[in-house]
Amino acid sequence: MIGELGNFALITAWVVALLQAAIPMLGVLFCKPVYQQLGLSLAGAQMVALLTSFFCLMASFLTNDFSLIYVAEHSNSLLPWYYQMSAVWGGHEGSLLLWVTILAVWSGAVALLSRALPLDMVARVLSIMGMVSVAMLSFIVLTSSPFTHDVSILPVDGTDLNPLLQDVGLIVHPPMLYMGYVGLVVPFSFAIAGLWAGRMDSAWARWSRPWALVAWSFLTVGIALGSWWAYYELGWGGWWFWDPVENASLMPWLVATALIHSLAVSEKRGVFKAWTVLLAILAFGLSLLGTFLVRSGVLTSVHAFAADPSRGLFILGILVFVVGGSFLLFAFRGWKLTAESCYELWSRESLLVMNNLILVIAASVVVLGTLYPLIADAFSLGRVSVGAPYFNSLFVPLAWLLLVFMAIAPVTAWKRQPERLRQQLLFPVISVIMTAILVGCGLWLWVTGKHAAMTGLTAGLCIWVLGLLLWDLFFKVKTASNLFMGLIRLSRSYWGMVIAHVGLLVVIMGITLTTHLSIERDVALKQGQTVSLADYQFRFDSLQVVQGENYDATLATFSVRKHGQLVGMLYPEKRIYVAQNSPMTEAAIDGNLFRDLYVALGDPLDRHDMNGAWAVRVYCKPFVRWLWLGALCMALGGILAMSDRRYRLAKRLEKRIRLDAKNMGDTP
Repeated sequence: MIGELGNFALITAWVVALLQAAIPMLGVLFCKPVYQQLGLSLAGAQMVALLTSFFCLMASFLTNDFSLIYVAEHSNSLLPWYYQMSAVWGGHEGSLLLWVTILAVWSGAVALLSRALPLDMVARVLSIMGMVSVAMLSFIVLTSSPFTHDVSILPVDGTDLNPLLQDVGLIVHPPMLYMGYVGLVVPFSFAIAGLWAGRMDSAWARWSRPWALVAWSFLTVGIALGSWWAYYELGWGGWWFWDPVENASLMPWLVATALIHSLAVSEKRGVFKAWTVLLAILAFGLSLLGTFLVRSGVLTSVHAFAADPSRGLFILGILVFVVGGSFLLFAFRGWKLTAESCYELWSRESLLVMNNLILVIAASVVVLGTLYPLIADAFSLGRVSVGAPYFNSLFVPLAWLLLVFMAIAPVTAWKRQPERLRQQLLFPVISVIMTAILVGCGLWLWVTGKHAAMTGLTAGLCIWVLGLLLWDLFFKVKTASNLFMGLIRLSRSYWGMVIAHVGLLVVIMGITLTTHLSIERDVALKQGQTVSLADYQFRFDSLQVVQGENYDATLATFSVRKHGQLVGMLYPEKRIYVAQNSPMTEAAIDGNLFRDLYVALGDPLDRHDMNGAWAVRVYCKPFVRWLWLGALCMALGGILAMSDRRYRLAKRLEKRIRLDAKNMGDTP
C-alpha cells in the first residue's frame, strides 16, 4: 500500500512538473500575471508530491517491504534501521529519487524566498527548473522507478546493502553532495531566465549570488565528507584517489568557485555578464555530466552505481538537451550583453577574471583526464588509464598560480589602482614576501627528500596569501576608534571571503604536508609483537570475536606508545557480513589536529591459525585533518557571505518598488 502511494505521488509530481514548466512560461509569453503566479503554487505542489514519494520509499525500507524490487535488492531484515533509512539512496533508482526530490526542494525554496523579485522573472526561473524536473522525472518514471513490484521473486530477508555503504558516510555524504550538485540549477535557471528576458544587470547578479553561494557551500561539504568517508572506510589511508566519480564532483565545484567570484564582479561593477552566464551553464552542465558518469555504466568505480548503459543514454540525451539548448540560447542572446562600466588592467576585476580562467583551466584538466579513457575506448584507440601523476603534474602549478592572484586580488581596488594605494601596498607586499620566503625555506629544510622544494614553495605562497589578507583586514579597521567595533562593522560578505580563503589555505597546507610527510608500513604481526613507525610503537595486544547486528567480526586491540608513554588504544576490525558473506576492513584511527595514527587489519596469513601472524598496515599521517577543517571553513565562509545584510535589503527594496508601482497603477 505504501509503495503504491509512493508511485502515485511520483507520477503526480511528474504531471505537476509538466504544468510548472508550461503554465508560467505561457504567463510570460502572453503577459498573464495569474499564470505567472501559478508557477509558485505548482513548485510547492511538486515539492510536496516528491517528498511524499520519497518518504513512502523510506517507509518501505523501514517496514521491509521486499515486494518492491529496489527494496529487496538493497536491504535486509538484519540491517539496522539507520542503514535501512540511508539505503533509500544506496542504489541507482533511489539516488535518482533523492536527486529530483532535492531539485523540488530548491524549486520550492525559490518560490518561497523570491516573492520580492519581479513576478515575470520568478516565473521564468520556475519554468526552467520545471523543465529540468520534467526531464529527470521522465527518466525515473520510464526507466528507473524504485516502486516496481515483483512478488514472484520475493526474497525472505532481502539481498542486503553493499557492506561498503553500511556506514554513517552514506547517511550524510550523498544528501549533502546532491544539495550542492542540484543546487547549481538555481543560478543556472537565473542565468537562462536573464538571457530569455534580456535583463542581465547588477540586480540579476545580486539575485543569483546567494543561491550560488549556498549550493557551493553544500557541494564543498559534500566533497569533504566523501573524502573523509573514503579515508577511514576503504582502509587504504588515502583521502583522494582521482577516481572518475570523485572527479565528477570536483569538476562542477571548480567552475562554481569561478562562478561565485564572477557574480561578485557582475554585481559590484556590472561587467563580465556574458562570462558569468557561461559559467552558470557550465557548472550545472558538469553536474549533469557527473550524474551521467555515475549512472551510465561507462566507467568502473567503487563509487559508481551499476546501471544499464541504455539508461546512461537517456541521461546523455538530457545532458545534450539542457546544455545544448542553453548554449544555443547563449549564442543568440549572449553577444548582446554589454558591460555597465569600464576598468583598467591593474584592477580587482582583471585579477578576479585571471582567477576564473585558472579555475576553468583546472576544471578542463579534470574533464580531459576523466573522459579521455572513455573517448580512447570508444574510438578503439586502446585502453588508457589516466592516474594521479597526470592530475598532480598539472594541478600543482595551477594551484601555485591561483595563490599568487588570490593574494593580490583582495587588496586591489575596483576599476583602477590609484597611485596612493600602490605606494601603500609596497611595504606590506615586500614584508609579506620576505616572511613567506623565510617560512618556505624553513619548511624546505625541515622536509627532506625530493618534495622538499615543492613543500617549501607551497608554504611560502600560503603565507603570502595569509599575510596580505591580514594586512587588508588591518587596513580596513585602522581608522576605527575601537578595534573590536571596527571588526564587527565589516560586512558579512567580507568576513565570508576572509574565512573561505583561510579555509582554502588550510586545505592546501594539509594536502601538502600530509602528502609529503606521511609514513606507512605493511607488516606481519603476531599477538604481543610491536612495530615502530616514526616515534610511535604499535603493539598488537589481543584478538577477540565480536558480533554485530548483521555481521561477525574479529576485533584487534593495539596499544600505541611514544617514548614509552601510552598515547592511545586502537581497535581495528575484520568483518564478515552475514547476508552476503562479504568481508570488510574497518580501520581504527587515533587523531588530533596535527596527526592521525591509523591501523588497518588485513587477513590472517594462515587461515587455519587465527592466533598466528596477521597482515597489518600502520600509518602516521601528519596534518591530514586540516583538509576537512579547511573545507568546513570554506563552507562557513560561503554561508556567511550569503547572509550578508545587503541581500535582505535588496529584496525589501525590490518589494517596495513593486508595491509603489502597483499603487500608482503602473506595471511592476
